[in-house]
Amino acid sequence: MRPLESFAERLGALINNLEPSAQKEMARAIAKRLRASQQQNIKRQQAPDGTPFKPRRAEPVRKKTGRVKREMFAKLRTAKYMKAKATNSEASVEFVGKVQRMARVHHYGLRDRPARGSKEVPYDERPLLGINKGDLKSIENEIIKSLLI
Repeated sequence: MRPLESFAERLGALINNLEPSAQKEMARAIAKRLRASQQQNIKRQQAPDGTPFKPRRAEPVRKKTGRVKREMFAKLRTAKYMKAKATNSEASVEFVGKVQRMARVHHYGLRDRPARGSKEVPYDERPLLGINKGDLKSIENEIIKSLLI
């Protein structure tokens, strides 16, 4: 047995010794911290691994006047659409409502119809959710903080 596996088992045993309410509170704190991290990644227009999102397609030479382009996914990163959920055994960050479909299309780079009667358009892959080393470190810190209290 590797030492890291042994450590993971011991840590799991310590977490299981916590009361269910303490476990849920720890999971809630982890989920909130992960949501904040994902919101910052989307705000910076970068994937969880740090690579920048592919830019939007170039507009045609003659474009509509008076149209203001916002940054991508500005509303998607709000707490209304990006929810942090927690139970005794898990913490999750997910998109809710009708934006799930749009988020999935952009996350995996699928094809979709931008308007009801239009033809399908391929979208570039722009990973919206994911865990990086910094997130893992913050999860570890949250677990340690919960065990010490």
